[in-house]
Amino acid sequence: MARKTEIPSSYYGEPQKFDPTFRGPIHNRSCTDVLCCVIFIIVILGYIALGTVAWIHGDPRKVVYPTDSHGQFCGQQGTPNANKAILFYFNILQCANPAVLINLQCPTTQLCVPKCPDRFATYLDMQYNYRYNKSHWEYYRQFCKPGFDNPRKSVAQVLRDEDCPSMIVPSRPFLQRCFPDFITRNGTLTVANKTDFKDGLGKTRSVTDLRDAANRVTAIQQGTESGITALLDAKEVGIKIFEDYASSWYWILIGLVITMVVSLLFILLLRFTAGVLLWVVIFGVIAAVGYGIWHCYWEFSLLQGKPDADVTISDIGFQTDFRVYLQLSQTWLIFMISLAVIEAIVILMLIFLRRRVRIAIALLKEGSKAIGYIMTALFYPIITFFLLAVCIAYWAVTAVFLASSGDAVYKVMSTQPKCQYANLTCDPETFNKTNVTKVCPGAQCTFAFYGGESVYHRYIFILQLCNLLIFLWLVNFTIALGQCTLAGAFASYYWALKKPGDIPACPLFASFGRAIRYHTGSLAFGALILSIVQFFRIILEYLDHKLKGAQNAFARFLLCCLKCCFWCLEHFIKFMNRNAYIMIAIYGKNFCTSAKDAFFLLMRNVVRVAVLDKVTDFLLFLGKLLISGSVGVLAFFFFTRKIPVIQEEVPSLNYYWVPLLTVIFGSYLVAHGFFNVYAMCVDTLFLCFLVDLERNNGSAARPYYMSSELRSILNKKNVKSRPGKKK
Repeated sequence: MARKTEIPSSYYGEPQKFDPTFRGPIHNRSCTDVLCCVIFIIVILGYIALGTVAWIHGDPRKVVYPTDSHGQFCGQQGTPNANKAILFYFNILQCANPAVLINLQCPTTQLCVPKCPDRFATYLDMQYNYRYNKSHWEYYRQFCKPGFDNPRKSVAQVLRDEDCPSMIVPSRPFLQRCFPDFITRNGTLTVANKTDFKDGLGKTRSVTDLRDAANRVTAIQQGTESGITALLDAKEVGIKIFEDYASSWYWILIGLVITMVVSLLFILLLRFTAGVLLWVVIFGVIAAVGYGIWHCYWEFSLLQGKPDADVTISDIGFQTDFRVYLQLSQTWLIFMISLAVIEAIVILMLIFLRRRVRIAIALLKEGSKAIGYIMTALFYPIITFFLLAVCIAYWAVTAVFLASSGDAVYKVMSTQPKCQYANLTCDPETFNKTNVTKVCPGAQCTFAFYGGESVYHRYIFILQLCNLLIFLWLVNFTIALGQCTLAGAFASYYWALKKPGDIPACPLFASFGRAIRYHTGSLAFGALILSIVQFFRIILEYLDHKLKGAQNAFARFLLCCLKCCFWCLEHFIKFMNRNAYIMIAIYGKNFCTSAKDAFFLLMRNVVRVAVLDKVTDFLLFLGKLLISGSVGVLAFFFFTRKIPVIQEEVPSLNYYWVPLLTVIFGSYLVAHGFFNVYAMCVDTLFLCFLVDLERNNGSAARPYYMSSELRSILNKKNVKSRPGKKK
């Protein structure tokens, strides 16, 4: 008979030994991971330098304002285009060429105009009508090059020199550019109630040609293939949503304040309701599964006598209408057996893990007490939020300035299809002195895009990646600082033998000072590991987005596997970092030692860890759902005018679901912020509880620091010292 392999007790390290000098978070500690701290400071200084360089070279006007063919901004104050804020394409049909997406340039003159055209017209028709009515020319010349005033110039020469557009179509501004005013009527795409138009070159074109060209332009500007009609519709919806926010922001803030108050009360009351709430949910699940078993048996019994119900699932094969399977007795038999197995597993786990469930409930109650004594901890997320806002703002500004760091690049644009100089780089100041205009009559040196050939411009993409990586590092460091600070404060509570008398003054402030002074390097080390994993996840998501249309099944499968692996790795590192920061806050050791000690401590108590983790996650999720749902219901009744008392105060809205969803989502985030503090408290108390069990034995010399409820669950007690006896 084979012998059973046993894991030695020292496989996950030796249990911690009693230290008579230990009284909670160690105050006499030294700096940890100094090298990583130095690197982190150098990186921050480099990040500041990167932002400064981007600030010097960048120009956000390139993002804010469209640029015409002469490289001038539309709508910029103090320029001739100050009152011309919209970019107009002479012949937007030229943008339908697939080469547009390659060259990032629409091969037509682009001009700044004060407003978009509101009618169909061609230069040929205008020239014909000019003999009888000069007002046609006065309107049409708005869309010609500034200074051009020769309506009698031949059409061929005008189009060759691109003095005026060959046609204009009814348009409306979007993204500060004139796009055809598409309207869908009865499923038919139209512009000004027309489905076709004259292009001014002797051809009749369809409105769909305009749509294709407009889609190419939006693909260049937005980096997407979204249809222009969809974007224009989205703009109208966006304006209405903005109006709703403008009229309801006050009530949204009131809803979020109510959420803050309710979240605070919920956490403080958990010491009384945690046990009742959890047991009610557990027995509710058991009762629900039991009812499901009975219902499946009832359906199975009804179908037993029917001849068509005895057909097996394999006989009928796959059906798109899943109601077919509900007519088979075998389906209900499978449901009944599955639910019976689930019921048995839940009951058996409850029987064998009941003590550990009670420990989890006791720790949840203890966490509520700890927060009651350290109320300032609930407001620490405000500091984290402020620091995160600074990081996000700096990253966004740096990214915009980097993206706008390019110099104006000009290329040769010719109306002749066989021009050998087309799309070549040119200099507008010396262009007229070259022989390009002789070889390609009518060719122009027009603005194409922003770029450059210098070392700085060639590495802008790399700098954007560095900007992203450092941003992730700073964000994770900020979160790590908050976790370590809260852990130190709550550990001070646990290791106070007489509560609240032995709790040190200002535990949160003292913990924050220790984390910044001694453990910046350790927190930065853990944050860097997590940031690298997140960085690769973002790259994988980007590749997945770009390769969605790929036909290579193996590549898609490999990418999916990598995404799954990195997702698991990220969550594991988050879990380990969280516990490592707790050990750093208590013992003041470096990151690697703290992570190892936390991992071994958790593995020596793996069942307790699993039970507490799931119980805590479930209860906190239930609390967040309960709070956000309750506030959401209240908001629903308010914004739909279902509360008669304050019916007159409800603002007029286009979409009542806009403030409603904002209140629900915002309430969930507010509750999540409060409950994150509570979760950190419970995790810290749990690790302290495990250390307490290993270090102490309940004697007068080594008393337990855990609460009396936890001692009673574990059948442990502290022995009081007697007078005249040695300790």
